[in-house]
Amino acid sequence: MVVRRRLFRVYLVTVVGSLLVFTVAYDAGMTFFESRPRTFLEAFEVVMQTFTTTGYGQDAPWESPVMTFLVVGMQIASLLLIFAAFPIVIVPLVEDALSTSPPTGIDRADHVLICGSSSRTRTLLSDLDAQGVDGVVVEPDRERALDLHDQGHDVVHADPESVDALRDASVERATAVVADSDDEVDLSVIMAVGEVTADVPVYSVVEKPTLAPYHERAGATEAFSPRVLLGRGLANKVRNAVTTATGDNVDLGGGLEVAEFPIQPGSRLQGERISEVDIERQTGATLIGAWSNGEFRTPPFTDLVLDEHTVLLVIGTETALSGLKRRTLSEIRRYSRGEVIVVGFGVVGSTVDEVLAREDVPRTVVDLEERPGVDVVGDATDPGVLREAGVDEARTVILALDDDTTTLLATFVVREVNPDAEVIARADDVDNVKKLYRAGADYVLSLASVTGRLLASTILDEDVVSVDTQVEVVRLSAEPVAGQTIGDVELPPGVTVIAVEHRDGRISADVGDWTTLEATDELVVAGVDRDVGRIDLS
Repeated sequence: MVVRRRLFRVYLVTVVGSLLVFTVAYDAGMTFFESRPRTFLEAFEVVMQTFTTTGYGQDAPWESPVMTFLVVGMQIASLLLIFAAFPIVIVPLVEDALSTSPPTGIDRADHVLICGSSSRTRTLLSDLDAQGVDGVVVEPDRERALDLHDQGHDVVHADPESVDALRDASVERATAVVADSDDEVDLSVIMAVGEVTADVPVYSVVEKPTLAPYHERAGATEAFSPRVLLGRGLANKVRNAVTTATGDNVDLGGGLEVAEFPIQPGSRLQGERISEVDIERQTGATLIGAWSNGEFRTPPFTDLVLDEHTVLLVIGTETALSGLKRRTLSEIRRYSRGEVIVVGFGVVGSTVDEVLAREDVPRTVVDLEERPGVDVVGDATDPGVLREAGVDEARTVILALDDDTTTLLATFVVREVNPDAEVIARADDVDNVKKLYRAGADYVLSLASVTGRLLASTILDEDVVSVDTQVEVVRLSAEPVAGQTIGDVELPPGVTVIAVEHRDGRISADVGDWTTLEATDELVVAGVDRDVGRIDLS
């Protein structure tokens, strides 16, 4: 849009300038070369006749070659300006006339108002839609608003900091408001919502955790810092990669836990075909699914070969999970606590460092800026900097950078410097998760997914068991499918039932297509965000 306006201004100046230059030149030429003086207005009329191709017969022909060349030059210039008008002026005007403008207001009730849009918005909208809740985005940027509108989302093109705009978006009848923009803008949004209504809860997403108290003081019901949660999630994976403990798993209750275990190079399971490994018989844990090169697969997947890019999702008791964990660790350094390299020392990286410090895990921190806590200063994509930090001998490298493109390049460089290192990466955008896996990352956790799950579970009071894992584990009431077997329940591809919780609190992981569901049961299902968001049991 900005480029288009700039081109239009240049074109307008060029047209006006050409008219004036040719008018002066024609006036002078008729006086000195043709001896037929013309007034400035008469000369301007001839130039306009030429530029508009309507003719100029009253002065033709011209005896002077100079005037002939001048007139020919005017004709060529007029043709060039006419052709240039199509892409610069006419086509954009037609496109604007035919395009659908996003609405500036909406009459709605019981909706969730999302002020601002980001990569996290898509996950939140998907979760809201899965629960039958309308999500309305208030977006000040017209192009973004139009894009969301074209995708079929409810959107209001307006400034979310404006009280009038919030009223036009029916904020007083909303279920909740989510402020998801810059921290300063979110603060203004919170105040604006408070001017309209005090009955609607407001949830804000803060980039800087230190600002959360100010958001709550301004009127936010709760201020979330997903980067801190993401850092803790990554730190748990780092801790799992360097210790034999099973780490912070998803506790389902009843002694059952859900855990993710990466297959490490040199482990007993590396190179084995999944059909040849009887995990349940060997350890007592039940295989739910597996990440392989960025794709989440659920059983049956007998052709899957376990390698360093495979992450197993399993359910079982702590003893069973510990037994499986030992099989996924490297035989060579199974019980060592190797050096960890933390690349990036922002909110996510500093959170990782803090968690690992409490666990007394040796680590080296790399960042572009020199500040307390940073051991090596330099570019994460520079092999020399990574070698200086000890990446060539490290057991685990965690990439906590705030730019996905840089993270992608850094993954390639880490793999070149140390092909055997465990690479655990942060991604801001869900769409970049697969790219990072293809680049060689062993585990990737998306900020957008963590934020979307956190907000959806809070707003909808949805029982999301864990929000800081690759896979979403959710409890759902079985009442809509009471009397049916699990095999009869239609679930999206990529979603699997991992357990059933009964009315008395017992949780059974020994379930299959034959298991009959009762109205008081709860299904515990697992899958990636986009698939879990499509569940419809009604």
